[in-house]
Amino acid sequence: MAQYPSVEYLQEKLREGLSAEYVKILDISDSGCIGGKYKALIVAKKFEGKTLVQRHRLVNSCLEEELKGPIHAFSMKTFTPEQWEDRQISS
Repeated sequence: MAQYPSVEYLQEKLREGLSAEYVKILDISDSGCIGGKYKALIVAKKFEGKTLVQRHRLVNSCLEEELKGPIHAFSMKTFTPEQWEDRQISS
């Protein structure tokens, strides 16, 4: 059985690679899954002025090796610090 990257490993890699202010990853894998499944929330200044596709490409390039391996699914929400702050205030 393949070894999936740990949540802590992925969070640290994204924090460092994107200079992210906040990263939260959930492992949503189930026993019937053929690979690891993750959900991510990432807040980074590097996302400023970028489209959603450009943001996702930044994340994917940061996790390029891991995404070639046993990760089956990786969904993400990406925010700039300002967007994240606005979202927290309106919640």
